[in-house]
Amino acid sequence: MLVAGFGSGKSYAGVIKTIIQKLKHPQHRVAVYLPTYNLIRDVSLPIFTEALNNLNIKFKLNKVDKTITIPNNSQILFRTLSEPELIIGYETAYSWIDEADLVPKDKMELAYNKILGRNRSIENALIDTTSTPEGFKWLYEQSQNGRWHVIKAKTTDNKFLPDSYIAQLREQYPEELLAAYLNGEFVNLTSGSVYSHYDRFTHSTDRTIRPKDALHIGQDFNVGGCCSSVFVIEDNNPILVDEFTSADTYDIIEQIKLRYPRHSNITMYPDASGYQGKTNASMSDIELLQRSGLNINAPKRNGKVADRVNAVNLLLQKNRFKVNHKQCPNVARALEQQAYDSSGQPEKFAGASTNDDWNDSMGYFLVRVFGIIEQRVARQSLSFG
Repeated sequence: MLVAGFGSGKSYAGVIKTIIQKLKHPQHRVAVYLPTYNLIRDVSLPIFTEALNNLNIKFKLNKVDKTITIPNNSQILFRTLSEPELIIGYETAYSWIDEADLVPKDKMELAYNKILGRNRSIENALIDTTSTPEGFKWLYEQSQNGRWHVIKAKTTDNKFLPDSYIAQLREQYPEELLAAYLNGEFVNLTSGSVYSHYDRFTHSTDRTIRPKDALHIGQDFNVGGCCSSVFVIEDNNPILVDEFTSADTYDIIEQIKLRYPRHSNITMYPDASGYQGKTNASMSDIELLQRSGLNINAPKRNGKVADRVNAVNLLLQKNRFKVNHKQCPNVARALEQQAYDSSGQPEKFAGASTNDDWNDSMGYFLVRVFGIIEQRVARQSLSFG
């Protein structure tokens, strides 16, 4: 088990180990497991292709079947951890599991048991796993059971990384995450308050909306109570200056017209579920916002909740995010009160216009404009020199 920070070289180490095991057992298959098919296609297959070319090993890549075949050898199989029920119908002499902690713990446990059942072509067939830790999940529990040889590595151990990469990580993550993402340490990422860096006094401002301000509105959709958080940007820092609730998307549009009649530069940052939500029988909620003449910033689907939380906490930690508490009492309360539930997720509340709804509304704007620039795929592609 190689437990390591981002960009430490763990994935490339797994690639080389897999190739060695394949050449060592030419008549038997070996398998590589990743959380999603996208990671197989966008990360793992390109790294394997580059490594085999660098080693002057001839191979045939089948992207449809997700296999690599080396002449006079059997295959390297690529399978996803997110669908454990498909880990059937083959046997392997070696298995490598990459980024196991990106998979929910119960699903990862099921996938691992399936992998154990497949890994039987030879006696004492090996299983390796490499991952950056994501709290006390499957990787941590396995590291404590005495069956694994555990190796720890830091991002700084990879001498091929540019200095700017580590500087970017320090800029993009709150302090409590750097122990995991730089040093590969198991740390509690979900205890206590979700927005643990928020302080009502430290992050207070009396800034209000001015006539020439460009307005940025984070939007959460709910039946009977949509939440809107209104920001301005000053000196490249976000300031929450207003909030309001609406019955539906028509009401959102009407309230914006009534509240901000002199502001023509307004951008909405809605929940991506608005592409499916229907206030109107023929148009989605986001289509209605677009038809009203508002600028819209909305990906086809929302990013990870953890990325949204991390983006907000980093802004709070660096004292870049301010809140006008008199104008925005609901968001101020939500920032103080939302905690993690028993499954390690930000808690949800029954009803509309609750703490989670307000925090979601402001989070959609903050993560899209001030969020983490690099995505997980990009970081993994940097993990070799």
